Amino acid sequence: MPEGPSIVILREEVAAFTGKTIERAEGNSKLDKSRLVGQTVRSFRSWGKHFLIELDDVSLRIHLLLFGSYRINERKESAPRLSLGFPNGELNFYGCSVQFIEGPLDEAYDWRADVMSDAWDNRTTLRKLRKRPRLLACDALLDQTLFSGSGNIIKNEVLFRTRIHPLSLIGDLSAPKLRELTREVRTYSFEFLLWKREGTLKAHWLAHTKTTCPRCKIPFIRAKSLGRSKRRSFFCERCQKRYGDSDQVAV
Repeated sequence: MPEGPSIVILREEVAAFTGKTIERAEGNSKLDKSRLVGQTVRSFRSWGKHFLIELDDVSLRIHLLLFGSYRINERKESAPRLSLGFPNGELNFYGCSVQFIEGPLDEAYDWRADVMSDAWDNRTTLRKLRKRPRLLACDALLDQTLFSGSGNIIKNEVLFRTRIHPLSLIGDLSAPKLRELTREVRTYSFEFLLWKREGTLKAHWLAHTKTTCPRCKIPFIRAKSLGRSKRRSFFCERCQKRYGDSDQVAV
């Protein structure tokens, strides 16, 4: 599943279509695609993992889900979920969710929760976290109401960097540790963006998909399903401290 930084790159890649009129709208989405024809792209925006196309009187929300993809000025052999034709090219989306958003995007989204947004507000996220003391750290970093755009790569890498065991309870982290965690999510997300642009992201992974802890030189725990989110986790039981007494075990 593409994480927030990858959606920022998509937003940048399609910038040439800003201000252009949609001449054609096709695809196997059940959306009323005829409504799109003749509308002008006011802007491309992103909120976490949501790619947003702001039009004259409606907006499109595209979520690439687990295996979605896109092509700019080219096509895959499979049928697109949505294909948009412009005077200067086309934009094709595959294996994704497509929905209309009525009304202003600023009323639909809280930009303070988006880790890639200029409006990101660390203090607001800290207040939300303190209200959920029994939340597991591995679930907190995947909760889009807390860290919009954070996905499994960011989760594994940030927990390793901050030396926090994924089964730690948010309420048992000290105030400085909780602040460190929230800051690091945003810091790592922008490093992710830089490395993704360079094509070197995987070379910088310290924990995600790895077998050995680079600090302790012992095998990582590789959990196939962890927390309520049931996502893959890679962590070291020696240097990542477990805060609190969660009854969840790695499986």
